[in-house]
Amino acid sequence: MKRKEDPRFLTGNGNYVDDIRLPGMLSMVIVHSPYPHARIRSIDKAAALAVPGVKAVITGEDLVAANLGWLPTFHGFDKQMVLAVGKVLFQHQEVAAVFADTREAALDAAELVEVDYDPLDPVTTPFDAMKDEVILRDDRDNKTNHIYHWESGDRSGTDAALDGAEITVNERVYAPRCHPAPLEPCGCVAQFDAMGRLHFHVTSQAPHVYRTAISLVTGIPEDKIRVIAPDIGGGFGNKVPVYPGYVCAIVGALILKTPVKWIETRTENLTTTGFARDYHMDVTIGAKKDGTVTALKVKTVADHGAFDAAADPTQYPAGMFGIVTGSYDFPVAFTELDAYFTNKAPGGVAYRCSFRVTEASYAIERGMDILARKLDMDPADLRHKNFVQKEAFPYQSALGFTYDSGDYAGTLDKALTQIGYADLRKEQAEKRARGEYMGIGISTFTEVVGAGPSKHFDILGIKMFDSAEIRIHPTGTGIVRAGTKSQGQGHETTWAQIVSEELGLDAENILVEEGDTDTAPYGLGTYASRSTPVAGAAIALAARRVREKAKKVAAHLLEASPDDIEWTDHKFQVMGAPDRSVTMKDVAFAAYTNPGEGNEPGLEASLYYDPPNMTFPHGAYIAVVDVDADTGEVKVRRFLAVDDCGTVINPMIVEGQVHGGLTEGFAIAFMQEIPYDEQGNNLAPNFMEYLIPTAVESPVWETGSTVTPSPHHPIGAKGVGESPNVGSPAAFVNAVMDALAPLGVTHIDMPLTREKVWRAVRDAQSATASD
Repeated sequence: MKRKEDPRFLTGNGNYVDDIRLPGMLSMVIVHSPYPHARIRSIDKAAALAVPGVKAVITGEDLVAANLGWLPTFHGFDKQMVLAVGKVLFQHQEVAAVFADTREAALDAAELVEVDYDPLDPVTTPFDAMKDEVILRDDRDNKTNHIYHWESGDRSGTDAALDGAEITVNERVYAPRCHPAPLEPCGCVAQFDAMGRLHFHVTSQAPHVYRTAISLVTGIPEDKIRVIAPDIGGGFGNKVPVYPGYVCAIVGALILKTPVKWIETRTENLTTTGFARDYHMDVTIGAKKDGTVTALKVKTVADHGAFDAAADPTQYPAGMFGIVTGSYDFPVAFTELDAYFTNKAPGGVAYRCSFRVTEASYAIERGMDILARKLDMDPADLRHKNFVQKEAFPYQSALGFTYDSGDYAGTLDKALTQIGYADLRKEQAEKRARGEYMGIGISTFTEVVGAGPSKHFDILGIKMFDSAEIRIHPTGTGIVRAGTKSQGQGHETTWAQIVSEELGLDAENILVEEGDTDTAPYGLGTYASRSTPVAGAAIALAARRVREKAKKVAAHLLEASPDDIEWTDHKFQVMGAPDRSVTMKDVAFAAYTNPGEGNEPGLEASLYYDPPNMTFPHGAYIAVVDVDADTGEVKVRRFLAVDDCGTVINPMIVEGQVHGGLTEGFAIAFMQEIPYDEQGNNLAPNFMEYLIPTAVESPVWETGSTVTPSPHHPIGAKGVGESPNVGSPAAFVNAVMDALAPLGVTHIDMPLTREKVWRAVRDAQSATASD
């Protein structure tokens, strides 16, 4: 997208916000703690303030004195320090903010801020945290590291069914702590104009929610705040939370009466901003000997770090983990989750998934493969046997969700045929006879997206509706404004296409605007694949409101009753007289020049959409791998993703979203983890340790699709941007475990690094030799 022709926005390869240049603008640099857990004895600013060009140094105590020491979290269960007060709770936690004329001066001064720490024993796992031997959060009334307990389903019924099951399997699977690592890190520019109004340029996925949060934190009236989110260089959930750097920049701009810029470094992004996953899941499945599943139980222990800072919807503290029954017709199920504080950076970000769906999908898909292994049953056959049948929709799951539509068997059948499954199994048998390790992994997932119905979901108490405003100009061009915020999903194309299809106008002449709270209608932003299911529906329905108004003008032009006008082939025509017709472009001009007596001039509409239910896209993914037992190297030879996202608006955009999500799923399965040592040190603070896949490592992606429209969505769309990240990790892991099945290896936790695979092979071979 071409950048604005504005002297304040300089072109370049850097962060878009970083390109902003304003007169007198200061740079802000954050001082971070080297300790994961320590008391702060004192902070000495004197040496830092003596550096030429330094204007101020702010600490947590300064913010507390101004009643700005804590941030409310989006879900309302917790609060988060802006700058550390009393003690630090994770390595790299923000301790002070330095403001200077140049970034170089601020960096020099930051090194001179002297903080006297008294190190404390760290708590680095949720299993240590649950002992409550060291209480981390002194600010909380309940002196425990336990955050909350959540459960769903029938506990007693599930236990009874498992006790009576002919076959049971149990495995603890771990979804490792990982990081969205967007292309550009976070950043902001805070500026107060002459009227005292805050103009806040920020890399946000939810600008309106930011405006409300800033008002709640700072006390600035919301009408005195404008939030502008320009091109933000990727988000993936990482740019949903409000971070301490944003608050400090606003405070600095307020007290110093000059614009302030803060752009975080990559290390800051990888060590302090929102993490994802870190779920330890005990999966138990009961089944009959013929493979029919009878019960599912999943118990999860979650590590949320020092602050429970992400936007878990308040009615679902564990997010949408209730989708853990997946695509299968479990008669009874129960799941529970306990979350704990640890001395790690705040977690809980829904990294390219809808609030815990990736973890849930991974748990059930690993469990089903382990069950297939125990039954000596083909994993495709086991899935077919237990799928929810297409005639059963709308389907009420054992954990309370009402699935809207789907054809799971048809999607898997298409994937099996497209990849040549029978031939691959034959090839695998031949290779195993030669002592070669080839694996085929299947993942048939169901996702829940489109948060969401206001009866279930909110952020800061604001219900998760979304919005659209459409204006058609006299010449038949137009503008659509939405409460979403694209980070590369192609909203500029998709939203224009929806309007084009609904109104018969050229999509090239429909301008799309998002991300500016002064112009866009209030919306909850873009994450959790909610854009098309919620905002896309709002746009379609707003366009239909425009069409209904245009129908009256068309009736005037055609000298007919509105009741006799029909919309056919993208034009208005008199029923039974197709030669008497006008286009929307004709009507648009008339709406401003000759609307007809009694008709309101102009052609525009706005709409706020509260969906009746979420949408449930699904897919069937198949990975084919070869494993070198001598080195542990895994080569992904083929990967096929067959997705069903309901009605497809733009196939090319869907294809791009799938490719991107699969690449991220590949990275999580094989290379990405944010590990901490026993002392709480972050061991992956840069791209040397936290690996990013390139074209060299990434497989060639094969794709396909099926279509089962959502019955309650105005155009039948379900969403797809997160599906590949949700479904692919399990397919990769299942493939590697299938390859190593002859050795008796049943599970290896992600990421499946070469060393992990090599050690598992070596241990299995040693065990066989000792027998």
